[in-house]
Amino acid sequence: MVSYTPIYSRDNDVYNLEGFSPQVVDYSYLKDLGVEVEPDEATLEALKKGSLILKKRIENRTLIPKPRFSEYAGNPDEVKTEIHNYTGRCPTLTYEINPVGGCGVGCQYCLVTDGDHERELAVDLDYPLYVKRLLNEKNGPGSENRNHYYYFSPKTEAFQEATLLTGVAHRILGEFIDHFRRCPDSRARLFIASKAGAEHLLIQHDGKSILDYFELLKDRMQFNTSVSIMPAAFRDIIEPFAAPLAERMRAVRLCRERGIPANSALVQPIFVPCLTDDGIKSFFDTLHSEGIINYKPEFLTVCMENLAILGQYLGVFDKNMERQLYDAYIMPTNADHRKQRGRTAPDRKLSMSSLRKMIEYTDTLGMSVSICYWVRRQLEISEDMIPEVNRNGFQCLGYQTRLFCI
Repeated sequence: MVSYTPIYSRDNDVYNLEGFSPQVVDYSYLKDLGVEVEPDEATLEALKKGSLILKKRIENRTLIPKPRFSEYAGNPDEVKTEIHNYTGRCPTLTYEINPVGGCGVGCQYCLVTDGDHERELAVDLDYPLYVKRLLNEKNGPGSENRNHYYYFSPKTEAFQEATLLTGVAHRILGEFIDHFRRCPDSRARLFIASKAGAEHLLIQHDGKSILDYFELLKDRMQFNTSVSIMPAAFRDIIEPFAAPLAERMRAVRLCRERGIPANSALVQPIFVPCLTDDGIKSFFDTLHSEGIINYKPEFLTVCMENLAILGQYLGVFDKNMERQLYDAYIMPTNADHRKQRGRTAPDRKLSMSSLRKMIEYTDTLGMSVSICYWVRRQLEISEDMIPEVNRNGFQCLGYQTRLFCI
């Protein structure tokens, strides 16, 4: 087991959060808070269950990941190929790259684990060999060589301590570089969505940083920073080991200085109560000032157990926002508004009005919006409102379709 000091950490965390005492989110709690909607029994049971999970994790100190990981050598021939396509309508076939079991960032809203970080991190030291095999099979000599994105990484943070200190992240990027040297006409493209800060990208392995590898891939890859609209103090609690917003913007700046496409952002998760006029303006002004011209908004999608946890965190900073959060999710008529892995999205009307609110402001900045097929279908978004391929060439998750023109 390898222990490490997180590159970004905070003095304040969920274990010593001033004014926080976990409660049971039941009917009485909701009504005392001023929640107006009437949840059904199944929802109430799930909220209560989530409250008890929170108390247990606090008692056992398992809310955030322990800063350590194990290493193992997997069999590259036995790694299962995963396709990142929840709807069957993604614009191009996208293969997932997930070299780590678990994640050291510790997001309390994590879609993969519902905020459960009890699993020990384990990094596959031979995963880059699987990437080499996958690239050769799908885009190497004798393959169909179709347009393929390789998404690094949808189920964990690509540039966390486990992948950086072992050099696994560097070696994965190296496999793409070697692939393009062998196959200059390859139709493979690398899509990275990451909460990495500048210090992550500057970590070296064998004398080369992540940023150095990016520069060698700059015509075949895009780097999408992953950021969220919320108060900084709240972000620090629910993303305990992620880079601060300023550091993520510095990472974008470093990429752009090297000519690396880094002008699109994955804006997630969006907590609807945080979408105040001032909050929207401040957030998107920051992105715009760093050269971001496109964003893919993703509202928080959550199981009810996790909602009870996140709501209580938000309530530490603003009880009215906590009330608004429950009101947005727990009405019975919203029970079927679910995304992948069965997570509930906010009320459809509220989602649409919130989306329009963001677009109304970002249009003044010249920023475009990309929306996945699931959201289009759920919210009945037309081509007139948001084109499938927008004016800046982005589609779906924020894929830059013009990369395939090279």
